[in-house]
Amino acid sequence: MNNDERPDDYMEKTYLKRAMKAFKKRLKSYRLDDESKLGGSPLTGGRSSGICAIQPPSTFPQEAWDKLVELGRLRVVSGLYEIVQ
Repeated sequence: MNNDERPDDYMEKTYLKRAMKAFKKRLKSYRLDDESKLGGSPLTGGRSSGICAIQPPSTFPQEAWDKLVELGRLRVVSGLYEIVQ
């Protein structure tokens, strides 16, 4: 999304909520992909993913991610973003 397509309310609650939902969806996708790789034993229930931080989706501007960090919803770890528990 470039600056011309950015809505006027890009820092409002609903826009940040959509950004957070997109972040969670991408994180879930990466975790499922990591867990589905070969090597986990079917007798032990497979293996759990170690992914906890990812690069945020590029469909939202950097200002949205900075605002979510400022609000305490996300945390920056080595250039990647993770959800604050």
